[in-house]
Amino acid sequence: MKKWYLVMAGALFFAACGGGENKTETKQSSQESAAADNSMVSPNAGKPASKGETLMAESDCKTCHKEEMKVVGPSLKDIAGKYPNTPENIDKLAQKVIKGGSGNWGDVAMLPHPNISQEDAKEMVSYILSLSGK
Repeated sequence: MKKWYLVMAGALFFAACGGGENKTETKQSSQESAAADNSMVSPNAGKPASKGETLMAESDCKTCHKEEMKVVGPSLKDIAGKYPNTPENIDKLAQKVIKGGSGNWGDVAMLPHPNISQEDAKEMVSYILSLSGK
């Protein structure tokens, strides 16, 4: 009877200790698999942001404009869908960013941003118009 208890205790000991290596290997394998699965990664992940995107992120634009949702002003994608990405539209909209205005998207006026340079405003507008996907 004593031998039976010793055999059972030994079996339990080995069962408890022996599974650790497999768990570690399985954990490492699942981490490697997760690291290799890029199906949910944005196609732009790892790419540096454009100058316009960086300027937008540093500005107050996101207070009134979201990429895909109308807030106070139109969404950035709605703007990109309305205006073709042409040099004329980039100039026109850059001036609108600097001087402000109303009437194109309803009664709410966009505040002027006189501290934004013409060059930076063009970069920001170029980024916005690039969101059309066209």
